[in-house]
Amino acid sequence: MTTGGNGAGRNGAGRRRRVVITGLGAVTPVGQTVEETWRSLQAGRCGIERISVFDASTFETQIGGEVRGFRFDRLGAPAALAEVLDRKNSFGFAAAQQAMVDAGLARADAAPGPPSEELVEPTRFGISLGTEGRRDRLLPELRSRKLAPAGLEARRQALAEVPGDEYLRYSPYGLAYLLSGTWGARGPITTISTACTSSSQALGYALEKIRYGDADVMLAGGAECLMEPTMVASFILLGALSKRNDSPQTASRPFDATRDGFVLAEGAAMLVLEDAWHAYRRGARIYGEVAGFGCSINAYRITDSPPDGEGPFLAMRAALEDAGIRAEDVDYVNAHGTSTVQNDASETMAIKRCLGGYAQRVPVSSTKSMTGHMVNAAGAIEAVISTLAIRDGYIPPTINYEHPDPACDLDCVPNTGRQQPVRTVVSNSFGFGGSNGSLVIRAYVA
Repeated sequence: MTTGGNGAGRNGAGRRRRVVITGLGAVTPVGQTVEETWRSLQAGRCGIERISVFDASTFETQIGGEVRGFRFDRLGAPAALAEVLDRKNSFGFAAAQQAMVDAGLARADAAPGPPSEELVEPTRFGISLGTEGRRDRLLPELRSRKLAPAGLEARRQALAEVPGDEYLRYSPYGLAYLLSGTWGARGPITTISTACTSSSQALGYALEKIRYGDADVMLAGGAECLMEPTMVASFILLGALSKRNDSPQTASRPFDATRDGFVLAEGAAMLVLEDAWHAYRRGARIYGEVAGFGCSINAYRITDSPPDGEGPFLAMRAALEDAGIRAEDVDYVNAHGTSTVQNDASETMAIKRCLGGYAQRVPVSSTKSMTGHMVNAAGAIEAVISTLAIRDGYIPPTINYEHPDPACDLDCVPNTGRQQPVRTVVSNSFGFGGSNGSLVIRAYVA
């Protein structure tokens, strides 16, 4: 995947095609649709509570961003799939169904199925996801550290007896194959697993496949479910999670001097990306344009962020160059903003280096303060949020911002969102292990 283009597309047209957003879908800790999620973020509502999907009472961290009261059938998804899909893939399918309906490529009152070839040619329709398979392979390591709660051994034994036809539950590729089969997508397909950058890079892949003529439509995004003992215990061992068990709503506090770690969360988000001319010809509603993408790797330490922000800076700079915009064109940065000391300070340095003197005037907020960290799905949900910020001219806040950190001296949009015009957004995703991805999303002008 490149981080910039020279205009000589593989379709031989000698130009890059413009890529627009025509459909959105989301299942998050603060809402099970896009509009529910957006209203919660505008209201500054936090979706972090004490973990309820398993007994976390013996864990040092007992809080997370759960999707509570999730009903697979509520969103029009086939009930039979609920018996096949695990929690993560159920979120992913539901978000994909929303996005396809929103794009006018599926009907809300009908069973999911391929759109007519008049809407999209199957071989020009692809899937690009950021996600992972089940992580139960970590259980032996956790048992050796005596962190496994009661009943985990029985669960492991049950998993060992899973029949082969339940492949969808455990494969990192299962959801992509399911979405492809459900909607007849026979074009490019990929699953990307680069931790917190996964779905941002999945969107970057989709952007390039359309931009250079390999596809006309791509369903792209990510799905995640981290509310399980293995992952919570793993991040506890790393010392990365907040321990504010007595105050879950205030636990995620990006850029605040009293932050003590991030909060794991679950959910999914999907976007329909489309060649602008293709969208125009079929009369699709256009939310905005994905104008640029940049990616990089820190080559630093697996668990630490570079203090000078070098890796994140390279991704941001590449995204702006790819979009052909200047620092002063940026109206808002949706920050990765995890609520860890190192990550927030490193991202602040990256933003300053990329935007220069303009950095102090650009609103920068972290919606993870409300959703928690959806890891593989983080880039996709934040791309959805960035798109809605443009649509409604509204910048969501960073809640729980009470004690300014001198190392994070940006306009963090503290506690209350702002109504103001937004035309260009940079959305950042910086992954565990050192992967970085930045997207530029802007208002579409035909």
